[in-house]
Amino acid sequence: MMNDAEVPGLFSPTYAVARRKFLQAAEARGLAVDSRVLDLAGAEGETLAIDVVLDGPADASKMLVVLSGVHGVEGFSGSAIQTGLLGLGAPDRPDTAVLHVHALNPYGFSHLRRVTQENVDLNRNFVDFEQPLPLNPGYAEIHDWLLPPEWPPRQEAEAALDAYRARHGARGLQRAIGLGQHEFADGMFFGGHAPTWSHRTFRSILQQYTPRVRDLASIDIHTGLGPYGVGERIFASFDASLLPRAQRWWGELTSVHDGSSTSIPLTGPIQTALAQACAQGSHTGICLEYGTWPSERMTPALRAEHWLHRRGSADPAQAAAIRSALKAAFYPEADDWQRRVWQQGVQACQQALEGLQEPVEAAAA
Repeated sequence: MMNDAEVPGLFSPTYAVARRKFLQAAEARGLAVDSRVLDLAGAEGETLAIDVVLDGPADASKMLVVLSGVHGVEGFSGSAIQTGLLGLGAPDRPDTAVLHVHALNPYGFSHLRRVTQENVDLNRNFVDFEQPLPLNPGYAEIHDWLLPPEWPPRQEAEAALDAYRARHGARGLQRAIGLGQHEFADGMFFGGHAPTWSHRTFRSILQQYTPRVRDLASIDIHTGLGPYGVGERIFASFDASLLPRAQRWWGELTSVHDGSSTSIPLTGPIQTALAQACAQGSHTGICLEYGTWPSERMTPALRAEHWLHRRGSADPAQAAAIRSALKAAFYPEADDWQRRVWQQGVQACQQALEGLQEPVEAAAA
């Protein structure tokens, strides 16, 4: 097991460094890396890619999928956990593999955006685009107040948002902002008009690596909601009958559907692809959501970064400050926070690997 002094070395200041550490950890183990390269440059001119590493037998019927960087700038923590897990050695379980999908949104990770190069929130993009898209009238009502013509916003914009909160409650405002919307392509939490590059690539990864899997577990790592350094375990399976199984694995879980989670229900979450990829078996998953700072800091940082994308800024110092504030909001570069992230992350992964040894037929028992 890794000691506390080694943990900060798993974390990185940039996507480029994070990717290098992950690739080096795979190389040290002699594991092949399947790199799906994005034809865009990173913030430092570096290669952008979703890097896939299979740790364990290719024909395993039991698999844990560990995801990082679904929301680009949130990728620092997931990347560190994946790198550390590779350093601990192969999963010591029969017929069991770990599939690391590193930096699912490499553009956002590198350029310090939560969204993809298409300005799409990837966790709102896994909808059926052949059907009518989900509606979010609440967002339409507040879009121009969230992203006003100037930044910082004038008092009238904040007063309009306060009035919406007074009518619908804090949870109602959170839902209006974060549920997902498909109307405003330059807005926040935009779900897109078509599958993004990351969406299509992830489905192709699952198609390649999961055909033989009958028992799929997943841990999707995020940051930004909840108390500082606390990794909330949010039940993320569509089959509610698997909740007792997930609780046996991971202990206390929250849910977006009963109001116990800091998160809210989403349209088009990435778990859609995981469930469909393992239609031949079962999918038991969680989102591991690490708290950073109070919402009074998080929401303005998100709004400012989206405002910058939408409007631009003639002041380079302002633009740099906005990007820096977004990174700091989702990634506290502090040793105590990093240690807690690692400890809870490796524990959750080890619990999943142990849980996968439970017979599939007993999954819903």
